[in-house]
Amino acid sequence: MLVLLPPSEGKAASGEGGPLDPAGLALPALNPARERVLDALTALCAEGDGAEAMRVLGLSEGLRGELARNAGLRTAPALPAGRLYTGVLYDALDLAALAPAARAAAERSLLVFSGLWGALRITDRVPPYRCSMGVKLPPLGALGPYWRAAMAEVLPEAAGEGLVLDLRSSAYAAAWRPTGAVASRTATVRVLHEREVAGVVKRSVVSHFNKATKGRLLRDLLQAGAEPRDPGELAVALRDLTYTVEQQPAAAGKPVPLDVVVTEL
Repeated sequence: MLVLLPPSEGKAASGEGGPLDPAGLALPALNPARERVLDALTALCAEGDGAEAMRVLGLSEGLRGELARNAGLRTAPALPAGRLYTGVLYDALDLAALAPAARAAAERSLLVFSGLWGALRITDRVPPYRCSMGVKLPPLGALGPYWRAAMAEVLPEAAGEGLVLDLRSSAYAAAWRPTGAVASRTATVRVLHEREVAGVVKRSVVSHFNKATKGRLLRDLLQAGAEPRDPGELAVALRDLTYTVEQQPAAAGKPVPLDVVVTEL
């Protein structure tokens, strides 16, 4: 199983060890593309009074300190990606508290997408940074389309012959969309909140709690040692873990949508 995750805006305040070693990152075929983004981002953030960098990165005045952080990425202390991201999904996943076997499975299967790095294993050591996939970074342009060509070469091989569980948000999904045989083995997850209103059962898509639910269900799969091989087996595994799951029809050549229905947020 390969699990595709978004990063989070929330990140650790600082690294804790030696600096970045780009050659040591997983998926080394992405390294030339990573180097170009890293060069462009550090140059932008070291330039002039920072006004252009703040505009490009969408930063408020209160986040001006992120420019100095980005400018110093090559020499800043790094830490594993599994400890770098601290947002809602990662809080619910709680990697640090996984049992040893579940942690080993997470290290094999999780892949975090990133505007700066393309994609990372949770063991990859990188410094804290600020650069979302939605950024249009001079001179490279929008990072989603930028990463698409490199990902098209690398991700099908990383996916292998097993299930791909795609938990990314739309901005990060733009960097690689499974096609062909890989798409038929890919499941996406939508979280729906079911509640009764004036005697009528209604469902709505959730946002903030979508991330928490995805983090919890991934944690439960890892802790249970589940190894589903396709979307149908994933639906069964989640139901065994007491989730309410509805498998929706998949369009030809597209991933299989799974709806996870929750009654409490």
